[in-house]
Amino acid sequence: MKTNAAFLLHALWGLSIFLFSLVSPRLNGQEGQKKKFNFVVIFTDDLGYGDLSCFGHPSIVTPVLDRMAMEGQKWTNFYVGASVCTPSRAALLTGRLPVRNGMMSDKARVFFPNSKNGIPHKEITLAEQLKKAHYTTHMAGKWHLGHREAYLPTNHGFDYYYGIPYSNDMDITRKLNSSMDYWELWTKEYENLTPQDFNVPLIEGTTQIERPANQHTIVKRYTDASINVINEHQKGDRPFFLYLAYNLPHVPLFASEPFMGKSKRGLYGDVVEEIDHNIGRLIEALKNNGLAENTIVVFTSDNGPWLPTEISGGSAGLLRDGKGSTWEGGMREPTIFWSPGNIKPGVITELGTTMDLFTTFSNLAGVAIPTDRVMDGVDLTPVLFHKEKGPRNEVYYYRERELYAFRLGAFKAHFITKPGYGGGEKVYHDPPLLFNVDQDPSERFNIATKRPDVLEKIKNAVDVHRATMTMEPDLLLERDAQYLN
Repeated sequence: MKTNAAFLLHALWGLSIFLFSLVSPRLNGQEGQKKKFNFVVIFTDDLGYGDLSCFGHPSIVTPVLDRMAMEGQKWTNFYVGASVCTPSRAALLTGRLPVRNGMMSDKARVFFPNSKNGIPHKEITLAEQLKKAHYTTHMAGKWHLGHREAYLPTNHGFDYYYGIPYSNDMDITRKLNSSMDYWELWTKEYENLTPQDFNVPLIEGTTQIERPANQHTIVKRYTDASINVINEHQKGDRPFFLYLAYNLPHVPLFASEPFMGKSKRGLYGDVVEEIDHNIGRLIEALKNNGLAENTIVVFTSDNGPWLPTEISGGSAGLLRDGKGSTWEGGMREPTIFWSPGNIKPGVITELGTTMDLFTTFSNLAGVAIPTDRVMDGVDLTPVLFHKEKGPRNEVYYYRERELYAFRLGAFKAHFITKPGYGGGEKVYHDPPLLFNVDQDPSERFNIATKRPDVLEKIKNAVDVHRATMTMEPDLLLERDAQYLN
């Protein structure tokens, strides 16, 4: 009798441990854990939805990202906050639509080397948010939220910064006679460009350490700086947040010697494959330091491919248009979440955005979401840890300072359309164009006349959204008369 009782107690104890293991990721995420997750966000520049082999490219080979997608989650409906660099980066770091903080303009697309402003100090960046939970915070790569010292990453929550302050095609030193010459750089001269053609500074902390930056080696050097963060983390017990923002494959394209001529896709493919290789080095560093099971890595891009650069640009795959547009190719990005033993593997068709990272990471770190401002992110942990239905059902597609399109569930309405950067007319639509982007991700078949009920639901949802929308003044437009060095 005693033996049977002991057996029963042992069985119940084992069952309780098993049940606890099933729910422990949720408990860890929402009620705090003794050792918090580390967070790594890898953000490429101008990478298209179709530019990874795991997202369908036939000649670019990305084995590291393919393996991460298999071991983690491949998100097929993941969006950025804008279809161009500066506002997209602001959305990721603040968890807010960039029109709320002056990071979108109807006159200027991004910050330039002669811009006076930067991301407002009253905004709370993800780095500042995580420091409330005693995280160390680090960034390597392209910032593009203000190049003056007051606006650099180390004055917006990052303990360490190593990278370039704006796009790698700025500070052009080649003599250009017309705008046509500019486009010819990417369509005809792209294989003959040198780092000396672009006087872009490389900054460590707030100090310029190299100018022009040697862009042939910059992918490796960003990764080296990131690996140093991971290696140094072993010396302390604080969790870390690492933001690795490669400035490629934005034009001009540069690859290091070992990767030149390796890809069937040409120089663009060489660059993407070098990025993939270096992500592999970073993942190996996490594993070697015993941090892989306690780190969440997110890979995505800032916006879609810059199609007018032709062979220098990427591909949005089956999605329509690219960078600059509010068609799917401009704002839906290839996205992977990876964390062995934590994130439940699979292909995820739920909606997500880069703004959700602020909310998700905050909740996992045990930091309260700000209540003194409108936040636009949701918590993705139910999807990440349990593959449950996601909490997001809406996506806002802003361009300049107008709402061009809106997605509600499977349906997307276009109120305004304009092609991506490279020319084309702005067209207002009444009634709006309507597409089922689950059934028709290429946005070919307008079903507005067939589904007036959906358009009415979308109109009501947009009215609710606009009731909370207060736009800050445009901060991108104000410039100095000459470049600031």
